[in-house]
Amino acid sequence: MQTSSPELSRQSEMVSLIRQLAPHEGYTRSLLDGVRLMRANRPLDRTPVLYEPSIVIVCQGHKRGYLADRVYHYDAQHYLVLSVPLPFSSETDASPEEPLLAVSIRLDLMAVADLVLELDKHSAPAPAAPAGIVSTPLNATLADATVRLLRTLRSPLESSMLGPSIIRELCFHILMGEQGGAIRAALAYQGNFGRIARALQRIHSDYSQPLDVSGLAREAGLSVSAFHAHFRAVAATSPIQYIKSVRLHQARLMLIRDNLTAAGAASRVGYESPSQFNREFKRLFGRSPGEETREMRSAFALMEPPQLEQAIATH
Repeated sequence: MQTSSPELSRQSEMVSLIRQLAPHEGYTRSLLDGVRLMRANRPLDRTPVLYEPSIVIVCQGHKRGYLADRVYHYDAQHYLVLSVPLPFSSETDASPEEPLLAVSIRLDLMAVADLVLELDKHSAPAPAAPAGIVSTPLNATLADATVRLLRTLRSPLESSMLGPSIIRELCFHILMGEQGGAIRAALAYQGNFGRIARALQRIHSDYSQPLDVSGLAREAGLSVSAFHAHFRAVAATSPIQYIKSVRLHQARLMLIRDNLTAAGAASRVGYESPSQFNREFKRLFGRSPGEETREMRSAFALMEPPQLEQAIATH
């Protein structure tokens, strides 16, 4: 599909702005809380990742997300939206000459829920099943708003004064877009999807505390069997596997960022058995905790701690 001149111009400006704003690999914090720039200078094989509710707009390069039997493409023509926190796996196409460049916007779920309520007063969405993750074509309106957002990130004053309204505008257009009905249904947190979404948030907040499926089901107002079925429909995995994945991702970050031992990280994220932690860590990441720590520290040996944390998040 040929790209028109205005689209090429917008994409070229987005690439130029992110190159300036994100000179290092990994995530770079911006002047706006919740907005980060992503950069990868090399291809990354399929790797487990954990994304919070967010919008990811790729301006150059290509990422593929894998959840169960579904593949989600996000590239210069498609953006990704997650309405709930999800562990899945992703791979990245990038090179030093054409690095992957993207902007990630964390969803303020309370603010977006208010926007959904306002929208519902004026235009009822077409009936749609709620979706925890969608990949959707990036249209000219959203691309234009993204360019304007990136421009504001060069100035503390413009970021503070203009940035929040542009983020609200982006959310508005996404909720009114091609898959807006599914996203609006998800963010409305109604019905069984809403019950599971609240359970996911609870797991992310309290992953280091004892969590049992029967207790989570009781909090959701569902039987254990119904909770299992609805949980798998949203997260494409079982509650136990989801809890393990969240804990292991958090432990991985602690191992590398805080220089903890495997036993120390295991204890901090809620594991009672270090040997069980080691087995499950290797099963998820393909390396033992020690091997993963050495590999990641070697790969990013010259980075300062804040840059290191940001780089870990993309691998």
